[in-house]
This record gives sequence, C-alpha cells and structure tokens, in this order.
Amino acid sequence: MGIKIFAAIVAIALMIAFLTPVVFKLKDVALGCIILIGIAMMLIDLWQSLQAKEE
Repeated sequence: MGIKIFAAIVAIALMIAFLTPVVFKLKDVALGCIILIGIAMMLIDLWQSLQAKEE
C-alpha cells in the first residue's frame, strides 16, 4: 500500500508541476478549473483504489 501512496503523490506532484506554469502564463481561469477537476478526479481514484481489497 505504501508504494501506491508514494506513486500517487509523485503523479500528483508531477501533474501540478507540469500544468501550473501553463495556467499562470496563459492566465486562463477555465483551464485552471479543468486542471483542478482533473486533480480532484485523481484524488478520488486514489481513495477508491486504497479502499479496494487487494487480490
């Protein structure tokens, strides 16, 4: 389980680091909202995968 959490943290950090400069450079609020929705979806998927039973 620790590997899943570490991988999720790395994925979220990389996504934020990659997309944040684009949002600040373009100053587009709609793009920022879409990125926030994507991050929220990533967090929900992480939560669901951590709650699922291991096979």
